[in-house]
Amino acid sequence: MQANETDVNSIFNRSRTLEIPHFQRSYVWKETQWERFLDDMKYISNTNFPYFIGSVILKQQETLSSDRTGDVRYIVDGQQRLTTITLFFKALYNKNNYPDKFFEIFETHEGDLILTHNYLDKEIFEKILLDKELTSKDKEKQIYKCYNYFLDNIKQNEIKANILLGKIRVVLIDIGPQEDEQQIFDTINSLGVSLTTAELMKNFLFKDDIEAYIKNWRNVFEKDDETKKYWEQEVTAGRNKRSNIDIFLESYLMIKIQEKEIKVSSDDKERYFKIDSVFNSYKEFIKKYTLDKNKIIEEIKDYAKVYQENINPKIVIQDIDKNDYIGRANLIIFALDTATIIPYLLYICKQVQNSDDKKNILKYLETYLMRRIIFKATTKNYNQLFRASLIVNEVNTLDKLKNIIEKKSDKINFMPTDEDVKKGFNESWLTNKQATGVLYLIEKTIRSDFYSTELRFIREYSLEHVMPKKWRNNWDKNNSLNEKQKEKRDKVLRTLGNLTIITKRLNSSISDADWEIKKVGKGNHKGLNEYANGIEIFSEYLSKTHWNEECIKERANELYDLSVNKVWSLKNK
Repeated sequence: MQANETDVNSIFNRSRTLEIPHFQRSYVWKETQWERFLDDMKYISNTNFPYFIGSVILKQQETLSSDRTGDVRYIVDGQQRLTTITLFFKALYNKNNYPDKFFEIFETHEGDLILTHNYLDKEIFEKILLDKELTSKDKEKQIYKCYNYFLDNIKQNEIKANILLGKIRVVLIDIGPQEDEQQIFDTINSLGVSLTTAELMKNFLFKDDIEAYIKNWRNVFEKDDETKKYWEQEVTAGRNKRSNIDIFLESYLMIKIQEKEIKVSSDDKERYFKIDSVFNSYKEFIKKYTLDKNKIIEEIKDYAKVYQENINPKIVIQDIDKNDYIGRANLIIFALDTATIIPYLLYICKQVQNSDDKKNILKYLETYLMRRIIFKATTKNYNQLFRASLIVNEVNTLDKLKNIIEKKSDKINFMPTDEDVKKGFNESWLTNKQATGVLYLIEKTIRSDFYSTELRFIREYSLEHVMPKKWRNNWDKNNSLNEKQKEKRDKVLRTLGNLTIITKRLNSSISDADWEIKKVGKGNHKGLNEYANGIEIFSEYLSKTHWNEECIKERANELYDLSVNKVWSLKNK
């Protein structure tokens, strides 16, 4: 390995080509980085001072790529900066009316582009650099946006290209073909460069085997824009936002380490749960238990198909059939932030082929989760339950699931009784997401198919406190309540009996108004009669002449009755 400080002219050596490997991400820099880069280039041009932009790591290739000859280097680290530099100089030479000068710097002696992208950005990158016609779809790409930003913001003759070529300084790290590229990746990751689990896994599983990569990864996760958007979509998982593909890779790992044939030790399982990097868990797991990478690749493909068919983060903006229990499970995951159950859901969808059996398992699972939400039972053991216990015990039938959940000795994973649920409706303070989910699923289940209005998507509803949290302003004008009664009111107004979903958030002046104004609205601002009238589990209460603690209790008990008898019943499960 050699490391030397160098400049742009030396990196873009016309006797060699630089390739961005197939496992690298697409171009991701945005306007914040482009603006900073452009400001820095102006500074260098005006001051003639050297400017250091970090390190670039290149790997020499033993064999030539299919369409390249001569000295070929893979870019291990630095593709975002090198891409930006290339696009910047393309825009700069065009803006200064020296378009041919670009090719004297950034083309090989044979007339090929020195920097070539992987398939993700290859076409748009070459179109821009070779001045080819662009489509409207091309102009949606981040690489085009970068180039266009520089075109729009570079002033003619303001920046001197010749100064930049010698003053932009880079530490070039050149590694030989026999040196461990994976170690380089790990080092980069440990130093804070955000390589995703998917990027690290691609390199680990396929190295330079492009044909295997295309067949077993690209055609699964990156075959078209729609597929890429699905796997790259970020969803809330715990306290963080993570991409679908990262959640999937973690879920498959959680399933795989539970296989009895592999005999993963309890200590190792615990470690793999806790290691911050899912990739490091994969690497250690495969190496320690001498697993066949090809078998892992095949299983990842199979599970990815099942995941994509069944896991749907967009369910929050889509309609679902009330009898679609995989759709309802997705609603619980993505509307109520319960991503912990994904590994077990993936396991069930892969292992259980009979649709009725699968429906019964998912229906019971929903009952379990929603009853616990209503009762505010702890979720602290969910990681162990849904990523380990249910999978290692091969819980793939309703009877097995009931047997584990309904063990009388289990004080943590218990199924709340009807009395627990009743207490929850009358006493629990849920988060807004939880309360919305509870009310929405009840409404979805009991709502008649012949109801005059359709139920909207869950994200289109707001949660409203019927008696407002600021009730003291307009709900006790005579100050008739004593302190004990006020304290009681403060408690019940946060419970489910006092909450409803509405189609549009009320204006604050209406939301905090007294009962009559809150129902009918005032002036241009409409009230509950408009925005809650289509909600079957609340609309009947709009006819009441008053709303108080007794009304809240009455509605809580009605919701409880619907829950335990029609929605999340334990009878005949």
